[in-house]
Amino acid sequence: MKPAFISRVVVKNFKSIGYCEVKLGSLTYLVGANGSGKSNFVDALHFVRDALSGSLDNALNERGGIAQVRRRSSGHPNHFGIRLDFVLPEGEKGYYAFNVGAISGGGYEVQNEECVIAGVGKGPYFNVEKGELKSTSEASFPSVTSDRLALVSVSGMKTFRPVFDGLVLMGFYNLNPKVMKELQRPQDGRLLKPFGENVASVISHLERIAPDQKVKIEEYLQIVAPMVESFERKQIGPMETIEFRQAMAGAKHPWKFFAQNMSDGTLRALGVLTALFQANKDYAPTLIAIEEPETALHPAASGALRDALKEASTETQVIVTSHSPELLDDFNIDSDSIVAVTSQGGETAMAPIDEKSRDAVRDHLFSVGELLKLDRISPDRASIDQQLAAQKDLFGEVE
Repeated sequence: MKPAFISRVVVKNFKSIGYCEVKLGSLTYLVGANGSGKSNFVDALHFVRDALSGSLDNALNERGGIAQVRRRSSGHPNHFGIRLDFVLPEGEKGYYAFNVGAISGGGYEVQNEECVIAGVGKGPYFNVEKGELKSTSEASFPSVTSDRLALVSVSGMKTFRPVFDGLVLMGFYNLNPKVMKELQRPQDGRLLKPFGENVASVISHLERIAPDQKVKIEEYLQIVAPMVESFERKQIGPMETIEFRQAMAGAKHPWKFFAQNMSDGTLRALGVLTALFQANKDYAPTLIAIEEPETALHPAASGALRDALKEASTETQVIVTSHSPELLDDFNIDSDSIVAVTSQGGETAMAPIDEKSRDAVRDHLFSVGELLKLDRISPDRASIDQQLAAQKDLFGEVE
């Protein structure tokens, strides 16, 4: 099993999150009610990806501007910050962190930004404040400005490229069957897009580059939707779609259906499985986050979905948001993989589940799903109090 790429996340003043410090494993379930802030935590990671792969300006504008991104509450400052502790493919530990603050006129600036591998003085690092380089391990350094993240500027340097690539290759998914039903223009199929809008291109890419991955997707889909025998990318003029082969009672051969004729549950399952098993020799996500993968699926499909999540997490780090007792109704789910999320006075709180619930899961008295049905999944209060009391700085030594 590959080690988790992101080992710890610290978020300050981002949307509903005033402060949280969350440790992540190879497979992490974020469990909580609708509106508790699960999606906001995932969006903090997504924000980093968007700001690096596009621009900080676009990442903010897509979320309504900095006024909508930073936590708005009395007593909170006018900036937000994110820190991601990571483990690179060669085993080096490090972190990447930044603060973005609002300035007069509705603008913003990167107040602090730091990337450290192994530790200051032990490996590559840089520290930038308001567009000015303060310190670095490198003999030369590109020019930086306060309205852009410096990691983009240094992504051409061999020392920092693995960090940039790792963060840009995180994938975030809220699969939309309506989008997947539409005819799609051929696109880059190396990485599935958030709503599944290029799923036909991804399947085509897997057919050519990693047919074993496509077979794996088909095998899981047959468990979730037993009538589906196979599927493939189909070109229709300048457009493309997915063509399914489905067994029909009394028919000698499978019938063929385009995506537009398939159920939302089948298409969403295809999207979730494609997200999980899209890795190939050309392109492999470092992290996959999926919003409520159980949506539109029959509860009986939960076992297959759990197995798929577990198998995928041996190769790619997986984060799942969920409030489904059926998905979590398994004694093999480790209590340490559960992060409980709740909203207290409009502010998100996140922590491992409380000690009594952890003991019940470890002793196989209840599954996580059974505890969720009993409304006994909640963040450990002592852990939350410790987080809030410590309020660790975003910038510091590699842990």
